[in-house]
Amino acid sequence: MANNLWQHPVWRGIAALLFVFCAAQALAAEARGETEPVPNPMAAFAAEMAERHGFDAAVLEKTLRETRFLNGIIRAMDAPATALPWHEFRNRHITDSRIRAGLQFWIEHQALLERAAARYRVPPELIVATIGVETLFGKLTGNVVVLDALATLAFGYPRRAEFFRGELEQFLLLTRELNREGGQLGSGIRGSFAGAIGIPQFMPGSYRKYAVDFDGDGVRDLRRVADAIGSVANYYSEFGWREGEQVVVPVDVGNSPLDALLGLGLQPHLAVAEYRKRGVVPLEPVPDQALATLFVTQSAAGPRYWLGLNNFYVITRYNRSINYAMVVHELAQLLRQGRPAAP
Repeated sequence: MANNLWQHPVWRGIAALLFVFCAAQALAAEARGETEPVPNPMAAFAAEMAERHGFDAAVLEKTLRETRFLNGIIRAMDAPATALPWHEFRNRHITDSRIRAGLQFWIEHQALLERAAARYRVPPELIVATIGVETLFGKLTGNVVVLDALATLAFGYPRRAEFFRGELEQFLLLTRELNREGGQLGSGIRGSFAGAIGIPQFMPGSYRKYAVDFDGDGVRDLRRVADAIGSVANYYSEFGWREGEQVVVPVDVGNSPLDALLGLGLQPHLAVAEYRKRGVVPLEPVPDQALATLFVTQSAAGPRYWLGLNNFYVITRYNRSINYAMVVHELAQLLRQGRPAAP
């Protein structure tokens, strides 16, 4: 149940700790002959925004104090759906109804998708699949006030507070920019529980950096299909998508020792030829000189091993999860297969 941020029991406890900390700091400062008070986190953040970006510190601090602390967000952050075993996560996202909806989305927006694919050299099925996994093709864009979500996570989720303070900063800058463009994106804009916005669910920092005005109306509005399609394509392009290259390759690992190969991160770091030398055998043709990373997914029948290539890594830049990248890739393949052959 959401409450006014500083009325919530968690925040009352934080406020009490802050009071004790500030009092101790004040006594220490007084002993040193100093009188500067120690600011609370919201006041400090507002002051930084004023100094760095010209915001009114008093107005911004008041706005932040009036945000709502959302308990459910904290719980959701600690139990992400992407942490499910691969086969369970897959079954949530790869369904006949989603494939049909994706094919219909492709038909309805074919001209936009072809234009985005031509400009950014990113396949239309990847754009459609990403939007399908993120928001069911724009139908589920989130109903949480983004400012509330980001304030909750920036000041109430210590494990990732630094990241979300950065996204809160980006959101405030974004709303100012888009309002100057005429986009009317106010503090009441709604999105995901993590603060992602619009049809493609861009975080504010990604929105500022990668969103494009693809319909030519002068505003980057990710609540509109054209801008969403162009922005997803631009995002993948900026992160280095390579047209026509493979994404993943299944492998047979036999009895090879894998401890030294697994867990080295998502970024490709070892040539396929080197994997072959270590007993990892690709089950599909793949260039020996291609860099790859070895990873495992949990199917209902047990573990399956894969080599992720450059384009796999690019998909993980959208969401840094193996499950996410795999489901986007598979949905894209199924959508491509379901398209009627071109005349």
